[in-house]
Amino acid sequence: MLPVRDWVRRSLPSSADSQAARDAETIWKRAGRADARHAVDVIRTIDGDTFEARVHLEPGLDLNTRVRLRGIDAPELKASCPQELQLAEAATGALRSLLGQGDVAIFNIGPDKYTGRVVADVATRRTASLSTAMIASGHARSYNGGHRNGWCANASQPFAK
Repeated sequence: MLPVRDWVRRSLPSSADSQAARDAETIWKRAGRADARHAVDVIRTIDGDTFEARVHLEPGLDLNTRVRLRGIDAPELKASCPQELQLAEAATGALRSLLGQGDVAIFNIGPDKYTGRVVADVATRRTASLSTAMIASGHARSYNGGHRNGWCANASQPFAK
């Protein structure tokens, strides 16, 4: 007999079957070369390292997905302490401001560990790398996978740049 959590998980539709997951997979599989840039319309900023966008993949093919900025980690809005929430709100505002520069493009697109989104390098009219800009401004830290330390223990200290 299966434990309840396994039965519930198997009885629910898989997140891999969702339209968001299919769109994200289509985007990263059909993105082309790593340096091929795809214009996007920003729909909304989710947090300091993720936004929702309509990706113009090719003529006649526009898909919505969440885009996570490659190589960074920003504080979470689902914060573990008040200081992290304050940092997360500032990071979200900083990303929103950068995206507001216009002519947003994504490139070097790949699958993210969470279905329904992609990881990519992001550029705007005035900023060649939003990830680099977020780190330089102190709103994010470098991250390339693996274990992440929490934000609360060091929330009062500046980021290492």
